[in-house]
Amino acid sequence: MLRALGGEDALDRLARLSGSDLTTLLLALTRRRASALSGPDVLRQYRSDRFVGPSSIPFGVLRAAEDRLLAALPPSFDVVGLAPVVPLGTCSAVAELDQNNVLSTTRGTEVAADATNSLALEAAVRRQSSADDVRLAAVQRVVRAQMFEGAGRFAHFTLFAAVSAGRDRGSLAFERQHFDEHIALLREACGDVEVRVTVLDPRFEVVRGSLPADPSRRTGYYKGLCYKVYLHGEEIGDGGFTDWTQRLLGNRKERLLISGVGVDRLASL
Repeated sequence: MLRALGGEDALDRLARLSGSDLTTLLLALTRRRASALSGPDVLRQYRSDRFVGPSSIPFGVLRAAEDRLLAALPPSFDVVGLAPVVPLGTCSAVAELDQNNVLSTTRGTEVAADATNSLALEAAVRRQSSADDVRLAAVQRVVRAQMFEGAGRFAHFTLFAAVSAGRDRGSLAFERQHFDEHIALLREACGDVEVRVTVLDPRFEVVRGSLPADPSRRTGYYKGLCYKVYLHGEEIGDGGFTDWTQRLLGNRKERLLISGVGVDRLASL
């Protein structure tokens, strides 16, 4: 296909366009493609496209699970109504995930793929204007472009996310305080869950405490310690420490803990 358009050079020239010029080009292209479609064409895609169909879980069941998660939040958390899109590169530049795993748009943005990424951006903005720890939470419908298999796995799903951001206080004081807060929140919200912890840095053993260890897990973007959350033997969420606010703010003293729960998975159990 690239050969027909002029090869790699054509792709390089497009990549070098300014953001506004590329947006203009893509808008013209999508307008032309959309004008060639009929009503039956749109309905045919709606029936077959995994990104656009409704959730298989009844709305009332999903809403009850969302309410349960939000009701468990301590007053110190600020619940944010997140936008459905984030800046282009939020997943690949910040969380170092493959850009092909997100749904990019024609206007220099991408459809939210992880509510913790969105909250990390907002936490970084708030940390710039406040010396206090920042605690944020949200419920957001997200889209993942990679193929999933198995029951309870969908191209779009709802995530409950909580993040805690602040500055290193020494002796892992920030990490211990906020890890305990997140684990207590997950237990309050989800019930009798099992939390399995993977220590990625031996210093974080003191943070893990008495929780069961899971030495087999390996992950790309967590630092120091991460964990998975199970209910009735099914994985419903995960979390851990990341360097996202360090990278966003250019400050190695910044600390960030994230937790996420798949609302669809929780609601289906």
